[in-house]
Amino acid sequence: MSNSLSSWIFALLLSTAFSAATAQTAPAAPAYGPELQGFAYPYELKHYAFESQGRQLQMGYMDVAASGAGTGNGRTVVLMHGKNFCGATWEQTIAALSSAGYRVVAPDQIGFCTSSKPEHYQYSFQQLASNTHALLEQLGIRQAIIVGHSTGGMLATRYALLYPQQVTQLVMVNPIGLEDWKALGVPYRTVDQWYQRELKLSADSLRKYEQTTYYVGRWKPEYERWVTMLAGLNQGPGHALVAWNSALIYDMIFTQPVVYEFKDLSMPALLLIGDADTTAIGSDAASAAVRAKIGQYKLLGKQVARLIPQATLIEFSGLGHAPQMEQPAEFHKALLEWLAKHY
Repeated sequence: MSNSLSSWIFALLLSTAFSAATAQTAPAAPAYGPELQGFAYPYELKHYAFESQGRQLQMGYMDVAASGAGTGNGRTVVLMHGKNFCGATWEQTIAALSSAGYRVVAPDQIGFCTSSKPEHYQYSFQQLASNTHALLEQLGIRQAIIVGHSTGGMLATRYALLYPQQVTQLVMVNPIGLEDWKALGVPYRTVDQWYQRELKLSADSLRKYEQTTYYVGRWKPEYERWVTMLAGLNQGPGHALVAWNSALIYDMIFTQPVVYEFKDLSMPALLLIGDADTTAIGSDAASAAVRAKIGQYKLLGKQVARLIPQATLIEFSGLGHAPQMEQPAEFHKALLEWLAKHY
């Protein structure tokens, strides 16, 4: 963890500088370290060390072998998490894929979860894709099925466009970026504005946002673990550094749309869409008129399926942003059947 010491020092300095502006009630326990130290992952957590943009960084990842009866099928699935998610939130999907004979690699991207939070980093989906590609090369993986959820869907798209010969199938689970929010009238936030917003993140605000936007007003007790994970990361000793990286990542998401390039995807692609989802970056800052026309996954899934040359659309009626967590049995049945059929 070569970057940990400087990260902790930078976090302390930033926390001191912004203490007056961010004073609030004491955070609820537990609080986790800046690389999510203290939070238990469902499978062995490994680390890939590499240099990027002149900095020594590390990516946390899980590499889970096939566990089903007999030998594995020789295929690898790479799972790309969303903005308010981590590799750990793929827990049930990892188990389902592994038991079906797949090797599963689930990395945490730089800036997220168990991976480095650089003091300065030029975030782009190309950079994150390159980082992930380097990890897979080190693991000896030449071809893979790429699965992306939420923001991970934008990254999975970019990865598939950059490395088309190495992606056998592309799966997007309620990906964001199915529309260009800026072009549709969502106002731009500066990185500093995102940073001030992220400094105020709490378990309560996160839970309220997810319940309203992700889960259509519903809530299950098992979701609380993931709220605690993110709130504990944000409110721990890396508070300011975590918030700063989050702000940089939000700027990347908002300013680097992939919707215009769906037409260029060359591999079989599956869209798994909870059609009651209303996620749209920056919608809280948009006018009522703009909010009314963005984040409509009931329409977006169908629109994007028409743009992708070899697309299959499977919709989950009434489900929200994370169908793999809301209805895992139904979701994994659909995923595994499509993977078996489109190979």
